[in-house]
Amino acid sequence: MKIEEIIKLDKANYLNTFGDRIPVAFERGEGVYLYTEEGESYLDFFAGIAVNALGHAHKNFTEALHEQLDKLLHTSSIYYVKNQALLAQRITQNSCADKVYFANSGAEANEAAVKLAKIYFYKQDKNKTDVITLRSSFHGRTMAMVAATGQEKYQKPYYPLTPGFSHVPINDIAALKAAITDKTCAILVEPIQGESGVHPLEMSYAKKLRELCDEKDIILIFDEVQTGMGRTGHLFAYQMLGVEPDIFTLAKALGGGIPIGAVCAKDFVAKGFEPGDHGGTFGGNPFATAAGLAVFDIIEKEHLCENAAIMGKYLAEKVKALSLPQIKQIRQFGLMIGIETEDGAAQLWQKSLFEHKVLVGSVAGKILRVLPPLIVERLQIDEFVEKLSETAK
Repeated sequence: MKIEEIIKLDKANYLNTFGDRIPVAFERGEGVYLYTEEGESYLDFFAGIAVNALGHAHKNFTEALHEQLDKLLHTSSIYYVKNQALLAQRITQNSCADKVYFANSGAEANEAAVKLAKIYFYKQDKNKTDVITLRSSFHGRTMAMVAATGQEKYQKPYYPLTPGFSHVPINDIAALKAAITDKTCAILVEPIQGESGVHPLEMSYAKKLRELCDEKDIILIFDEVQTGMGRTGHLFAYQMLGVEPDIFTLAKALGGGIPIGAVCAKDFVAKGFEPGDHGGTFGGNPFATAAGLAVFDIIEKEHLCENAAIMGKYLAEKVKALSLPQIKQIRQFGLMIGIETEDGAAQLWQKSLFEHKVLVGSVAGKILRVLPPLIVERLQIDEFVEKLSETAK
């Protein structure tokens, strides 16, 4: 089917939540490349918005999915699920978490994390119900997570918002202290704000944040939906900051393309959830958790955290060496990269790179978001940098 036919069909039948999309549809993928039905190849340096950490059609990953597909897809959590237990164990063995709950997405995981923080205090008869988040943050599109997200453009159509959320500037400890009240139950932050252009927590801020939460009896939640599973060169970004949260959330790369989210909590706060307090039909089913187990296996066996650290540094150095006058700053954490440009340049570059068969993202027309699969190699980075150089001329 030609792209024009797909667009016509989409406009006639699909809810118009995305508007006019980038005019391409892909039939298959291989490694860091995507292919149209006509056989045109595109270098994928956006990885499905940091989802396809293993690239496309990774042999070991697809074999694991086929094996599970032939056995069992879903039973519900009324029964024990072996893969669910095994993946929860894998997370607790490799993180600061003691207990794990599986959802279907990052927004669901973040919502469950906030519910856990609230109920933890509720069961102690403490009137602590409010949550502080950061401006320019993004935590998902459920009603509560729209309220949690620190960007008015996502909130305006949905007033009145879910109450109890307030927002402060990133890395401003004075503003954070001023926002805390006796009712504050949790502080929810991304270790690196991805959707707004790759803005990290400063290490000193993260440490003071941890100290404040300990001092004020507040639950610290890290949204690692985008930063988790090796993206930053560490399995989890909190390891980069040297600060342990009480709860952290995962999604995106955890399933390698299969929808899954996770709430990962330390034991003391995990006890807030008891039978009947939370649940879901699909979360952590045999198929989704088989995907998560395969992702863990491949990240470990192929040393993809280490590869992300090495290749990310290589990419940033190569882009810097271009000495493009439009570039103001390169923010690089493993393979999570924001290239800040003069206003409008990033949007033009994204469009031109697409014409050169390269896929990247952009933020507000001034930040190029680069999120290659963790399997990326130097040769493919060289190809990207060459196309970027051609684009920016």
